[in-house]
Amino acid sequence: MKHQLKIVLTLIMCPLLYYACNKRLYTSTFHHNNIDREYVLYIPEKLPENAPLVFVLHSYGRYAKDHMQSLQLDSLAEVHKFAVCYPQGTLDVNTGQPFWSGGLGSTSIDDVGYLTALAKELQTTYKLDADRTFTCGISNGGFMSYTLAAEAPEVFKAAASVTGTMTGRVWDTRKTIPKPIPILQISGVKDSVVPIDGSMSTEYGWGGAPHMDLVMNFWSTFNQCTKIDTLTISNTIDAYHYKTCINDNEVWYYKLKEFGHDLPTLENSGINANELIWEFFSKY
Repeated sequence: MKHQLKIVLTLIMCPLLYYACNKRLYTSTFHHNNIDREYVLYIPEKLPENAPLVFVLHSYGRYAKDHMQSLQLDSLAEVHKFAVCYPQGTLDVNTGQPFWSGGLGSTSIDDVGYLTALAKELQTTYKLDADRTFTCGISNGGFMSYTLAAEAPEVFKAAASVTGTMTGRVWDTRKTIPKPIPILQISGVKDSVVPIDGSMSTEYGWGGAPHMDLVMNFWSTFNQCTKIDTLTISNTIDAYHYKTCINDNEVWYYKLKEFGHDLPTLENSGINANELIWEFFSKY
């Protein structure tokens, strides 16, 4: 009787206990710089060798285990057969909230070292493609993705940022970036947290980059792009695809006129950020 009751409870709770019931979603730890760092890994069924790997970096205050509430690529990974890693940031000493430190210059936490080492470990363990390893993130995760694009382009071959930007330190040292990679940026024109005009406060090292138009102009120039396709997705969405770039790279820039600091979905904005990110990465 107890055994039957356990089975019934498991069937009822499985939609909620996603991690326990989905055998392709793993929570593990990676030891780096004397710190055990947690991450969640999604491995699709029948994943072929040499499949792509996508890192999804959480926003400020979020946890990797709550990734279903933010950028979430599991269903796309199952269809298109790529692995997804949701790493965990450390706690900000100023607030006690999880965050990514890359580019801030006010912490000893080496998130670039952690994420690059973890990427290489996963590439080896799961026979994933080192030439198709990408990073994306929302808000603070977008900041961190730019930092990886600037400091670890040999590991992360393309980067996507949703409502993030470059920190002032990374922007000021942009001339030291070793090589260009493809970049996708999604910005809300009405974003008051990470303003598109570059007016974000420089407190704790966050602000300092200019208007996102100038940031994207830098990446398109750095990628030696010679063509731009201007797209009107809708009355509220303008998109700019910089093409004919070095190494067949592209730079995509989406401006959501009536959107703020949130995750874009078809319902709230007219585009699905998850699908757009994979569409972009799948080109490489």
